[in-house]
Amino acid sequence: MPTLDWIGKQAVVNHHREVPYRLIHCDSELSVGDPDAGNLLVQGDNLEALRALLPYYAGKVKCIYIDPPYNTGSEEWIYNDNVNSPEIRAWLGKTVGKEAEDLSRHDKWLCMMYPRLRLLREFLREDGVILISLDDNELENLLAMMQEIFGKSNWLGTIIWKNVTDNNPTRVVVEHEYIVCFAQSKGALPKAWKSPVSQVKDVLVEKGYELLKKHSSDNELEAAFAKWHREQKPFLWPLDRYKYIDRGGIYTGSQSVHNPGREGYRFDIVHPVTRLPCKEPAMGYRFPEETARRMEAEKRFLFGKDHTKIVEIKLYASEYEDKLPSIINMDGRLGSNEIAGIFPEKRRAFEYPKPSSLIKELLSFIVESGDLVLDSFAGSGTTGHAVLDLNKQDGGTRRFILVEMNPEISEEVTAERLRRICNGYNKSGDKTKPIEALGGGFRFCRLGTPLFDEFGDVAVEVTFPDLAAHIFFSETGVPIPHAAQSELLGVFQERAVYLLFDAAHAQSPREAAGNVLTPDRLNALPPTPEGFKGTRVIYAEGCTVSADRLKRARAAFKQIPYQVEGA
Repeated sequence: MPTLDWIGKQAVVNHHREVPYRLIHCDSELSVGDPDAGNLLVQGDNLEALRALLPYYAGKVKCIYIDPPYNTGSEEWIYNDNVNSPEIRAWLGKTVGKEAEDLSRHDKWLCMMYPRLRLLREFLREDGVILISLDDNELENLLAMMQEIFGKSNWLGTIIWKNVTDNNPTRVVVEHEYIVCFAQSKGALPKAWKSPVSQVKDVLVEKGYELLKKHSSDNELEAAFAKWHREQKPFLWPLDRYKYIDRGGIYTGSQSVHNPGREGYRFDIVHPVTRLPCKEPAMGYRFPEETARRMEAEKRFLFGKDHTKIVEIKLYASEYEDKLPSIINMDGRLGSNEIAGIFPEKRRAFEYPKPSSLIKELLSFIVESGDLVLDSFAGSGTTGHAVLDLNKQDGGTRRFILVEMNPEISEEVTAERLRRICNGYNKSGDKTKPIEALGGGFRFCRLGTPLFDEFGDVAVEVTFPDLAAHIFFSETGVPIPHAAQSELLGVFQERAVYLLFDAAHAQSPREAAGNVLTPDRLNALPPTPEGFKGTRVIYAEGCTVSADRLKRARAAFKQIPYQVEGA
């Protein structure tokens, strides 16, 4: 498989492992609602934030959605879309070195994205999926980079989002963006994705309820719906075929009674008027006779004028489940209008936000109740909005982690937007247009200092649980199963992981503080679970136990910080 190369690549290929672990501090004043909802908004550089979050969430995320800079060359956007901000220039100079002076804007974008994508993959579950929005500027480069990181076999497809109609005279009118889709492991995904979420479906269901309440006569009901359907048909695609109504609601007929490709079930379905068997599908029915009799009792068959027509199945709009299409038609202005409605006091709260309905539609195919969603380019917080909206709709418990680097945006837009939609607000400030609260809540967090200072000592702010989480992840590659309660952090694959660290006395002489593995400390370690026959891996700042004694005790010493990955 061809690989992508660019100036600075060698400097960033493994850079994600060189980023130091940092502490994460919760800001209770900016946090909203239920603190135990499991939602996080982290303010800070997303590379450092991802590294800080990894010990807690590695392998736990079901879906990642990111909307990174498109690298259009424009400097008008808050993210400085040509990847030429002072922060990025400083990072490139430090990471890439002298080569950074020769980087094109495409080189810069690739250098910026590569380590972030490498880290993001570590968050995904085995059945996890990553979705990336962008336009033509970096599509080719992104696909090549994603194939290198995730593997070509894990490419799921590229969705075209038709988001605008451009009437300006030009050679090729650009009216779309892309959403690139990759899996952690394609083989772990279900064979098909279906979603009950559909805006057109909601319109049909609501209209059906409205007409059923208004008309007691079946003839009047059918006439009223037929008139409405004729008027609205251009706006009902792809559900414009739902053109009938009865007391069960709006419905259509499906010809999916045929058994595809092989001999199916054979039996008679009698026409209610002619009393003769209806014409059978060429390969028989796809369902057994007992299913057919149940469907007859439920009046789910639609018959032709006589028995010469194959029956159809009555499908109600309320039962409709959509397939994720490769082309999505949705006005891109919906995002800006949505933000304007949430922030009537701001002229332009955020440039070019994605519509929450778009993200909600995408997530509805992938995430279920209890799943975790990550967005490391959070911007205005659209992904969090979509997650809360899905939970409100079906009573689910999906969770989100958002990362936004800009302090002003994260506090005044991202956090404030989430606060308003959690608690409810008036659309465009109009008290006659109240928007129902979605509920939930989130913790607002900031990045703190690195775990280890410039001298290699544990930072003063570090607590035992902080260090324990990172130590366990460094050793095992998986998050710690629970908050550390003792020196025995946990057991994983024949390794019992220990940590000797007393934060309260960390500034005392190391041995006096209990941060050195001595013979007495070795003898006093909490016991391993019954039947454990593996190795005890003990992290401490020093060791006075001989190698022979460690071997006899089935123990291994690792020094803090030098043997902590990512220190």
